[in-house]
Amino acid sequence: MANTQQGQNSVPVRFVDSSTRTVAAAGVEFVYRELGRQHGGVPLIGLTHLGANLDSWDPEVVDVLAESRRVILIGYRGVGASSGSVQDRFEDMATDIISVIRALGLSRVDVFGLSMGGMVAQEILRQAPELLERVILAGTGPQGGPGLTSMTKVMIRNILRGLITFTPATTLLFFTRTSNGRQSAKAYQARIKQRHTGRDKPVAPSVMRAQLRAVNLWGQEQPQDNTFTGPALILHGDSDRMVPLENVDPLLARFPHAEVRVFTDSGHGVVPQNRHAVTDIITRFLQR
Repeated sequence: MANTQQGQNSVPVRFVDSSTRTVAAAGVEFVYRELGRQHGGVPLIGLTHLGANLDSWDPEVVDVLAESRRVILIGYRGVGASSGSVQDRFEDMATDIISVIRALGLSRVDVFGLSMGGMVAQEILRQAPELLERVILAGTGPQGGPGLTSMTKVMIRNILRGLITFTPATTLLFFTRTSNGRQSAKAYQARIKQRHTGRDKPVAPSVMRAQLRAVNLWGQEQPQDNTFTGPALILHGDSDRMVPLENVDPLLARFPHAEVRVFTDSGHGVVPQNRHAVTDIITRFLQR
């Protein structure tokens, strides 16, 4: 059963005002936040990237999406304030998210997966294809995708660089180092600090280790044979250092009817770096 301090009929639109709720599923308590009004349409489930908690969502992305639909941002087991031990396989993360979706009383959803969240979304499709109507995959790759097994080295190198230069790791990992990229990174770091109360618990180092193991395993596995013929949207940056652009083509093998948008001068943070264009594209995609 879901637990919240706000009534179901007074869900706020703004991310910074949304309550952190909990729902019991798969033997643990998952945190989630809900935005937008009840419109009777299919809810949009948000699954965030590696090393992230609920506070890592860009308010200026989810607020816009919540203007026209119900948006539910779900935390992973053992991450932030969710209880239990963090999972180190996407199969298990997907099983958890499926349980949460069903515990929330939902039988049909759209899914928006950022990076690792897109990998979890692909596994949800394999386990419970009847749940998903539309899929949005941003900065992600399929099983066996090019360069995914190198993500650990890329992250460690940039985290160390960040410690030396007093620069947030997400600035180095998510954004290009052009003038546009640096300005976008600075603006993004300010936006994710907009929420001052009711923040999620920090992400422990053990979470990063477990999730990197999951990515490494995913990168070593053989691509799945099943395809998704429903509506899909693939978003990628042309300068993504964590999930190289070469992952788009093998993704299309699994999502043959997907709409693909590749953004120039954009890194792994393709969504926050291009938030205005991205939210416009996603909104139109979800309204079809």
